[in-house]
Amino acid sequence: AEALDTLEDIMTRIDMEYVDRVTATRIIAHGSESLYMALGNERFLNANVRRGQEDGVAALRRLLIQKYWNKPVGSRLEARMVVTEVCDHANQLLRLNPAAVVMEYIFGGCNALDEYSHFLTPDRYNDLFGSIQGEFVGIGIEMESEKGRGMHLVNVLLDSPAEEGGLQPGDFIVEIDGRDCRNLSTDEAASLLRGVRGSQVDLAYENPGGKQSRSVLTRRPVTVHSITRTLMLDDDQGIGYIRMTGFQSSTTEELDAALRNLERQGMRSLIWDLRGNPGGLLETAASVLDRFIGTGVLVSTEGRSHDQNQTFRADGFNTRTMPLVLLVDENSASASEIVAGAINDHRRGTIIGRKTYGKWSVQSIIHLPGGTGLKLTTAKFFSPNHQNYAGVGISPHIDVPEPKDLQVTYFRGRTSDEIRTDPDVVRALEVLERRVTRN
Repeated sequence: AEALDTLEDIMTRIDMEYVDRVTATRIIAHGSESLYMALGNERFLNANVRRGQEDGVAALRRLLIQKYWNKPVGSRLEARMVVTEVCDHANQLLRLNPAAVVMEYIFGGCNALDEYSHFLTPDRYNDLFGSIQGEFVGIGIEMESEKGRGMHLVNVLLDSPAEEGGLQPGDFIVEIDGRDCRNLSTDEAASLLRGVRGSQVDLAYENPGGKQSRSVLTRRPVTVHSITRTLMLDDDQGIGYIRMTGFQSSTTEELDAALRNLERQGMRSLIWDLRGNPGGLLETAASVLDRFIGTGVLVSTEGRSHDQNQTFRADGFNTRTMPLVLLVDENSASASEIVAGAINDHRRGTIIGRKTYGKWSVQSIIHLPGGTGLKLTTAKFFSPNHQNYAGVGISPHIDVPEPKDLQVTYFRGRTSDEIRTDPDVVRALEVLERRVTRN
């Protein structure tokens, strides 16, 4: 009953708040498809069905196709009745736990939505809030699964247990507490890496050349800084550099501190690096733009729910007028694109790099019972000139092809010399130095 209540709650939220209209028929159809697929998945069957039940599995799959495939569903109450009916069949044929059936309808139902809307398990819900608030308990890595190789370290956070233990971006974790993780998914490895403050995890990892090392790390609170590099690139010309890797609750405060630091060193123009920045909080994007744009609209949002229609305007307080270059690439998304859209429409600076990702929608995080949650697209956002670049991205004013030998990810701990020779930064320096010369 609790799982059914959660499904009904999710359908209510989708009906009231999701950015587009979605019928109950479509949500339940995706749920039936998800259960059908799960009944062909060895891992699901091992966890939920006793051995020797092949005939029952085949019978339930046939029933799903014959009776429930795209079955018209007129309301949330009717949806609940349909799923209850499927649970009864699953119990009779397989003694299948109703909660397992309903969870497939929950996950499958969310697949009827856009790619940014998801049901959040308790672990994912906590991870998401940790990234928004800028602190979590762990070892301080960002990783992606590469089948056959392990967990590719996309990033190692500064001052984290992982950095202190010798792990570096580009390494591959191949073993976690004695378990080989070369063929695990990112989520499976993440669950092995989770643990309480003070607990330890034993890792085996390889560098890109294949040399293996071991490290025992102690989990502790890790602070995620959204500004990871602040330096003067050219003292004579007064050109500063700031790298921003996210938009979280502390970002505006971090930016103010970084700007004051560079201004004390004589900064007269700025390179603002948003490459690889996947976004974050909408309000933070508007707040940091306030530091560079003095008047007018910064971004607006539009949704089906009235409270999703907002316009953010510059307040003219604490605004800098210095020459500005913005660096973006194909991994600059969401809040990063809000910044790029405003800089472009207000003609506030030069955008250099590659076309941005093209994610122009707003997600709300909704708390559900049992520590779970729903990440739901509730609005689309628009640049000051009311453009939405969803699926398209913003093209830079100056396109710089990415060198083939350059790592795709821009690591947070790069040296000053590496930054100065980065092709995008070299081009940005040329633009700003030419502007200084012309002035």
